[in-house]
Amino acid sequence: MAAITWLRVPCKKLFHRNLAPCMWNIQKADFAKPVGVAGLGSKKAGKLGKLGPVAEKIVLPVETDTEKLVNYVCGSNILKQGQDVQLKPDSEYPDWLWSLRLTKPPPLEEMDPNSIQYWRRLRKLNIQRQSRLMKLRKY
Repeated sequence: MAAITWLRVPCKKLFHRNLAPCMWNIQKADFAKPVGVAGLGSKKAGKLGKLGPVAEKIVLPVETDTEKLVNYVCGSNILKQGQDVQLKPDSEYPDWLWSLRLTKPPPLEEMDPNSIQYWRRLRKLNIQRQSRLMKLRKY
């Protein structure tokens, strides 16, 4: 908890309307400084490096069972109980799913100028161009 004190300091200026001296309120906060590693609030502080405690990296488990990788959507179950979603045959999924574009978006020349996607893409490319040009300006 910080101790905050208020000081009233007179200033040398006079207000032009009421000609009364003004007072400045100065807020001063005295915060407690942490003492070494023990001041971080946890008993497991980690190893001490040059710049302070080093955080330990969390190693996530990786699924290596090929049977499970082929038949289930690994990581889809976020609950402690239950299992991952099982994959269905391709015939049970909609046809548009197999025609999705998985690569980069098409170039501007291949897009239809009457579509909203064309104009959004054109605006985005123009903003990128303008920002590159503004970086070259010397102020």
